Amino acid sequence: MNLRRLTIYAICAGFCASRLMAAVEWQVVKVNGRDFLSVDNIAKFYSFPNPVVDGTNIKLSSDKNELQFRVDSREMLINGVRNWLSFPVFVHDGKVLVSRIDLAKTLEPQLRPNMIKNLGRVQTIVLDPGHGGFDKGAISGYGYEKDYALDLARLLRPVLQAKGFRVIMTRESDVFVPLELRARIANATHDSIFVSLHFNATDRDPIASGFEIYSLTPRGAPSTYEDWLTQMSINIQNGTEADAASVELSSCIYHSIIGHIGEFDRGIKRARFAVLRLTKIPAVLVEGGFLTERGESRLIANPEWRKKLADAVCTGIENFRTLADTKKVPLVVTDYRRQKTGAAAEKEPLVNPAAPPTLSLDMLQSPGNFVPLQTPTPSPIGTAPAEP
Repeated sequence: MNLRRLTIYAICAGFCASRLMAAVEWQVVKVNGRDFLSVDNIAKFYSFPNPVVDGTNIKLSSDKNELQFRVDSREMLINGVRNWLSFPVFVHDGKVLVSRIDLAKTLEPQLRPNMIKNLGRVQTIVLDPGHGGFDKGAISGYGYEKDYALDLARLLRPVLQAKGFRVIMTRESDVFVPLELRARIANATHDSIFVSLHFNATDRDPIASGFEIYSLTPRGAPSTYEDWLTQMSINIQNGTEADAASVELSSCIYHSIIGHIGEFDRGIKRARFAVLRLTKIPAVLVEGGFLTERGESRLIANPEWRKKLADAVCTGIENFRTLADTKKVPLVVTDYRRQKTGAAAEKEPLVNPAAPPTLSLDMLQSPGNFVPLQTPTPSPIGTAPAEP
């Protein structure tokens, strides 16, 4: 077969595949006035082979993506990292159903990031070190969250600048900046994204540890820490054109962090924090570990570890810029771990003992460091859930 014929064959094959996907119709299932789609319908649309069912676990795998659901749970795995859905997956009339909101706002942006609309170029990064001044944030025996967040931003800034980004910081020193002003600073920029930097804490579980990242809760859905859809969630009408971009920015940064650093995966989550709710550009909030866990607080206090975290965040941001510029699908956690294994497989452990290299849904049920399936994230000490 000559090169011309091979090229024509490849073009035709790609066209047929796109036509096949377009031919799959969504079959919306109404339950108590809300819209759901079956896992089988999702599998056909995204060209997954038949779902693999193991008890209450459902797995979809292709050469591009992997999804793992658990019936009656809001937690799932997308390409190897934990995601929190707005509504539990459940069985109705013999079908496993996923909320239409979760399909549109969580699955679609991560399964087909190159299809996100209005994904503009990224030239400016607005770094938002959390807290400051009289607002110390979380506290450990080694120091305050406000200081660690500012230092992380200072470490991240030159790394981003070396990659050609313009960097704006919402605070340069130990001062208090109102949440509304942080959002205004972000909204005054162009071709930009907003990354708020924090460290976590809890007064409920002294061994709670690990990373998590937040983007804005979809309109009409509960946040991750809410057990049910409240009247407030229904009435809140926020939601911007940057919703899909924000969750994909979360994914790019989070896959890099989990792929490079062996701390526990608490997941890609949703919240209506003021800095997310008021910001009109793609926006995320990073929680870089727990100051209330003894071992993790020691890590956070180590400048070299914070530099490693800054490098991982930078790599995720750079991946997001590449997606915006070229539509190239970003790396995921398995890609980063493959790179790391190839570079230093014997010199450095891939992850710590508490965080296995590849999560499964059964592991999400494990005791100890793993979060129970239906337990929302504890609120940080001294802060209301919606205002970190």
